[in-house]
Amino acid sequence: MVDPVLFNEVRGSALLQGMDDADLARLAAVCEERHMGEGTTVFIENMPGESLFLVRKGTIRISKMLAEGDEQQLVVIGPADLLGEMAVIDGLPRAATARVIENAELISLKKKDFEALGQNYPALALKLVMNIVRVFSRRVRENNDEYRDMLIWSIQSN
Repeated sequence: MVDPVLFNEVRGSALLQGMDDADLARLAAVCEERHMGEGTTVFIENMPGESLFLVRKGTIRISKMLAEGDEQQLVVIGPADLLGEMAVIDGLPRAATARVIENAELISLKKKDFEALGQNYPALALKLVMNIVRVFSRRVRENNDEYRDMLIWSIQSN
């Protein structure tokens, strides 16, 4: 359980869109706060996904393992950003690794608690799902745009 006041700093987060104070209080009742130091791993690619995280403070690097054992940075995220969101939807292994770059304060929501919200507060769970889908859709569109730009650049440079 976290104090609902913790959401005030990240009220503009895509995860919290359309939520009123009562929704935030219900959500806070099933969330946990995590303080993580620089260099700490939040989760590792291919490990089971069991929680999503909302960044309150700090920065997190999201990266993907390459065949040679190196990591390719995908994005750096900060306050009000969301990571690991698909874990509460599908529970499948993590698609990337997340490491703390700058001391971070995270709010986490476990899959089992998300499912309990769905049983007890279906309207709130639906808001969460819709917000997660919007985040996911935005990321897919942005990646498609980047992929298209990369293809155009590679064709033009040949």
